Amino acid sequence: MNGTLWLAWRQQRALIVTGAAVLLAVTVWVVVQRADMTGFISSHHIDAATCKGWDGKCESEASRKLLDDYTGLIRALGTFSAAVPVLIGVFWGAPLLGRELESGTWKLALTQGVGAGRWFASRFALAAVCTVLGSALLAALVAWWWSPVSNMLNGLYWHDGYIFNATGPAAVACALFGLAAGTAAGLLIRRTLPAMATVLAVVAGLRFLLNTFRSDWIAPTARISQGDAPRPDVGSAWSTGEFGFIDAAGRKHAIADACPWGEGLPDLKTCMAQKGFTGRYHKVYPSSDFWTFQWIETAVFLGLAAALTVLVCYVLRRRLL
Repeated sequence: MNGTLWLAWRQQRALIVTGAAVLLAVTVWVVVQRADMTGFISSHHIDAATCKGWDGKCESEASRKLLDDYTGLIRALGTFSAAVPVLIGVFWGAPLLGRELESGTWKLALTQGVGAGRWFASRFALAAVCTVLGSALLAALVAWWWSPVSNMLNGLYWHDGYIFNATGPAAVACALFGLAAGTAAGLLIRRTLPAMATVLAVVAGLRFLLNTFRSDWIAPTARISQGDAPRPDVGSAWSTGEFGFIDAAGRKHAIADACPWGEGLPDLKTCMAQKGFTGRYHKVYPSSDFWTFQWIETAVFLGLAAALTVLVCYVLRRRLL
């Protein structure tokens, strides 16, 4: 290791070593906690497969205790993993160039026969590699610990923010976006603290928007039951809360419109018979949609990260060369 890469390591090693130490401690904690959890499952003969979904056929006290004891801990780890992009953007991305520009030390680096492009590439590449490795490990730890109790009863489901935002490729892509956003903010604002505040707002704001409009990316699946048969179990699906009746022509009617309260109808079966409905429907996102949502948001984060990186390169070339 020499030249600009050696300099990048010298300037970022405190962050890298601290991050590695935190990840090591978290890994040990997760290994211990998961072993304890799986031991509880085994000793109490809990069949997790029968407990899947809100309507799972699992009513044992042991299964309830299992979720009570471990859901909060998994949620805490998921929160930490979901917060990592913000932490990287604030404490790594924003000072990456912002501190150098604010203090003027970038001039010393460029007097050593190193161009601005090479100087930036070494610093950003090292930070990006560490970001990918660290966020991927943390996302894998969340998924690994959660997997034995995934989508169980009143526990954590794949669409919960504690899981969705903390696992999968989208978590890694979001961390890269946080780094790129912080770097761009530091370069454009040229003052570290304001850049930190800006990237905090940007990364948290984008995450909030994606969480709010996630269900708009794809159309839900309509689960249909014929006649007056009960609606299919929700299972591990993400319910939209939209359900109702189907008429003979195949048209869907929301239950609130088809059988509103106050019409004097004694029950839904009577309503169906009186109005000629032939079936029922319930719109959900099945658990298989997890990967569709993940890859969509991964593309969003990576696209924005790439655009910000190009912007940083352009501004560096214009201002420093």
